[in-house]
Amino acid sequence: MKPDYEFGNKFYQYYDKIGIQGTKYKILAPEQSQDKQPGLETLMFPQPIFDNPNYVGSGKLKEKVAIITGGDSGLGRAAAIAFVKEGAKVVIPYLNEHEDAKNTEEYIKKLGGECLLLSGDITDKNFSKKIVECTLERFGTINILVNNAGVQYQADSLEEISEEQFDQTMKVNIYGMFYLTKEVLPHLHSGDSIINLSSVTTFYGEPQLIDYVTTKGAIVGFTRALARNLALKNIRVNAIAPGFFWTPLQPACWVAEKIPSLGADAAMARGAMPYELAPTFVFLASDDSSYVTGQVLHNNGGQVMG
Repeated sequence: MKPDYEFGNKFYQYYDKIGIQGTKYKILAPEQSQDKQPGLETLMFPQPIFDNPNYVGSGKLKEKVAIITGGDSGLGRAAAIAFVKEGAKVVIPYLNEHEDAKNTEEYIKKLGGECLLLSGDITDKNFSKKIVECTLERFGTINILVNNAGVQYQADSLEEISEEQFDQTMKVNIYGMFYLTKEVLPHLHSGDSIINLSSVTTFYGEPQLIDYVTTKGAIVGFTRALARNLALKNIRVNAIAPGFFWTPLQPACWVAEKIPSLGADAAMARGAMPYELAPTFVFLASDDSSYVTGQVLHNNGGQVMG
């Protein structure tokens, strides 16, 4: 009998499973969970694919310096690898996922790139000061800020969300973004870019992520207001609202049995690997998007349209 889950070696191989009302969807990962946020990539099966070997950089970010919060794993790692391939130097602030961070650093070094790891809590505004100080000391400039770090917790109702959880979600997803952006802004110049991570969940209202959705909606507003504020300085501010990507955030949030069906309600009936978002980061960070600001790009497989 054929097993429910099989995975290819080169990229990944999907197998159809019958879902609600007979709709077929593609299984990306089997049941699994982690008991700590924001999750560890080293514990995931299959391992997320963060680099497309067919992606060849063309110097779009040559001599640029990018700060990518949460760049140790997941979507942040995919962005870091693509940026390095395009010639950028990267700074990766992360919480305490030291093994993931070292793996990312080693991969970047194999590509011939430069990487600075900084461990700390993004909710502490003093850490934001340290990030900027260390970046300037090491590389002398800042050109790109990717506010990617975040947490999400599953809860079936509003009553289940404790004040402590709500406070933590707000502090990581919003306060951390505010603190670091405020510290970075004085060092950005004409042509530089800020990229914020929102979520598809904001646009359809995921009922089990009420506090998370609230923060991701706030990020859309923050992005649009800041974009107008900085437009005449030619500093672009945009957001990405990803659908389901296979990152540590997923098994660290959802109950194990929900994992195989994540992404099933997208029009493409599948989730995605982090490398599939990497070119969008490059587009928004580079001069390719020189006339793009205040926008939210929807990489979600058709889960939300319009």
